[in-house]
Amino acid sequence: MLRLFAMLAMMTIVAACTNPDDLDEAPVYLGDFNLAHNVVVAPNLTRGPVSREATEEEWIEAMTSAIDERFGRYEGTRLYHLGISVEGYVLAIPGLPLVASPRSALILRVTVWDDAKQEKLNAEPHQVTVVESMSPRTMLGSGLTQTKAQQMRNLSRNAAKLIQNWLVRENAEKGWFEGGERGRAEALSALQAIEAAEAAQAAAEAPGETPEPASAESDVAPEEDIGETPVIE
Repeated sequence: MLRLFAMLAMMTIVAACTNPDDLDEAPVYLGDFNLAHNVVVAPNLTRGPVSREATEEEWIEAMTSAIDERFGRYEGTRLYHLGISVEGYVLAIPGLPLVASPRSALILRVTVWDDAKQEKLNAEPHQVTVVESMSPRTMLGSGLTQTKAQQMRNLSRNAAKLIQNWLVRENAEKGWFEGGERGRAEALSALQAIEAAEAAQAAAEAPGETPEPASAESDVAPEEDIGETPVIE
């Protein structure tokens, strides 16, 4: 876990592209999804190296707020629960620009429960890794330009967006929130829109390159097993 954080903290390329500033737009299609319980825990919380300190309670509050903000807009006819375990974080501290200034990062795991069926939709928790994106405010390290609360807010909002992207993919590929084939065309259209947006953002942040669409699931795997945390019983 610590080796993973050391690598994430010094990255200069975004590991997972996302734009959370779309809450004033209509929610991305998720079939019959309606958020029932939003359960955030942090029993295995690990602070990465060269990081500001944040408590379990602070992370639970930040993630709970971000999930409610994004998923509370859905008014589907079927109830689902989101269980989220915050596993670890890096909150950049002030340092020498591009030398000793780490990148803020957040690692969490997500489980989705179908209330009617009383069962998990994903057998294993889905891991999401968020690394703060490059911007004029973070180019010199967000530790120089943002407070701890701002860093936590940004990471939590990015994480909520990546969770949404993942749910859109699962719905398009497995019909999680469709109750069969109903809405299949809309689900696929939502997935295509997300992939196009990810590709456009990646291209904007890496001029001269033609990246493939990014996945909502982190492509950076921990070198050590951090174990499974059951977030809803």
